[in-house]
Amino acid sequence: MTNEQVRKIIREELSSLLASDRYTFQKHLQLFDGRNIQTGRTTGTKIGTANDQKIAFWGGTPVNQPETITDPTGGATIDDIARTAIKAIIDRLQEINLIK
Repeated sequence: MTNEQVRKIIREELSSLLASDRYTFQKHLQLFDGRNIQTGRTTGTKIGTANDQKIAFWGGTPVNQPETITDPTGGATIDDIARTAIKAIIDRLQEINLIK
């Protein structure tokens, strides 16, 4: 194979990769220890772009976005401080879309 043939193959492979608006991986993506994922500071970055896409953390089973948790009501003893804290946790989980 000549140098020109090798260059042609490389150009053809790279052109399809560079022309796309995304990279598609058909293998696992591994980051070496001490490497970080840096994102933009203006618009933000999404992991999962629809609530039916499944993700998992720390080796768990991938699941889609869980339903929300209802705010606490009723009960024999009403603890307003605890209810406020629970509601704040639920609100924060919804804000970062870990639950609906």
